[in-house]
Amino acid sequence: MAKYNAENERIKRRYFGWLKEAKQCGEATVDATAKALSRFEEYNRYKSFRAFHQDQAVAFKRYLADQTSQRSGERLSKATIHATLTQLRQFFFWLADQPGFKSRIQHSDADYFNLSSKDTRIAAAHTSRKVPTLEQVRHVIEVMPNGTEIERRDRALVAFTLVTGARDSAIASLKLKHIDLAGKFVFQDAREVKTKFSKTITTYFFPVGVEAVAAVEAWVRYLREEKLWGNDDPLFPATRVALGKTRQFEPCGLERNHWKTTTPIRTIFREAFERAGLPYFHPHSLRHTLARLGQRVCQTPEQFKAWSQNFGHEKVMTTFENYGSVTGDRQGEIIRGLATPAANPSDEGDAARVLLKSLRASGFEIIPAQNRPALEREGRNSTTS
Repeated sequence: MAKYNAENERIKRRYFGWLKEAKQCGEATVDATAKALSRFEEYNRYKSFRAFHQDQAVAFKRYLADQTSQRSGERLSKATIHATLTQLRQFFFWLADQPGFKSRIQHSDADYFNLSSKDTRIAAAHTSRKVPTLEQVRHVIEVMPNGTEIERRDRALVAFTLVTGARDSAIASLKLKHIDLAGKFVFQDAREVKTKFSKTITTYFFPVGVEAVAAVEAWVRYLREEKLWGNDDPLFPATRVALGKTRQFEPCGLERNHWKTTTPIRTIFREAFERAGLPYFHPHSLRHTLARLGQRVCQTPEQFKAWSQNFGHEKVMTTFENYGSVTGDRQGEIIRGLATPAANPSDEGDAARVLLKSLRASGFEIIPAQNRPALEREGRNSTTS
């Protein structure tokens, strides 16, 4: 049996082009859509999309509910099923407007790819993420070897991720010119750095301890002063592989090139956490670590706004919604603490001063009580005149 349908391939190519050019979707979104369509076609035995019927959508939903993940061996999660069906619903909704399909597919047919309201709520539910503590990440960096230049690079990479919270795709594409040690910041220039949504981000070093910052600074100085690399060379270069003494291919230093994928970065993290006797945490989890640190150290809205911008978030709510969940244990501590208020006169005075400052910043004029009678008399006189 054929493993593809030529007509389907042509219409899919048009849809992928529409996603990228008209809807400005990234490669990850297009890849997810292609995977969902491939899954549906395989189930539907590569029938033409022209023969689509709502019953196929209903049967496909039942089919997905019985499938298992190749990675975990468990049933597909509601979130995975929901994501797959969402991609299919959007495709067939678009297809209903295309020439040759208008008379065969209705917009309402695409709605049959929806999950039930109950399953949709389950799919969208936020689960408690496993996030490393700041102390755990510091320990990982401390026990990482630092002898060869590959080991120095790996240690600096983990430290850099903690110091900046940068995504692994950005880390793999950063150049030496993007880091400023004097100003203690990284300029993630979207013209050269692979940032999410192609945003240009200025990230100042997070206050995570001098050891992590020192590891990053030492690495940059090594590249610039000892290897004599220039501004356009990679900050974290790929590993050079060559024939070793055993006549087998093995790592033997660094190449003057960027990594082509983020897989090596994840491998470095996995080995580092295993060496420290800790469960594996992927690079992105350190952004959650930093968000929780920000919740503890930021004392004003302005401070947390700056912390949020350091992630590349335009809105503070993005940080709260995606990274700001309170752990169960911390939730209990907060609620129990509220049951036993420990306010004292100095606390109340501090709160009053904060409120007064906020009112003045908003344009309100604060009039001392002793001056109010004179102002009231002036007001009455001006009214009568």
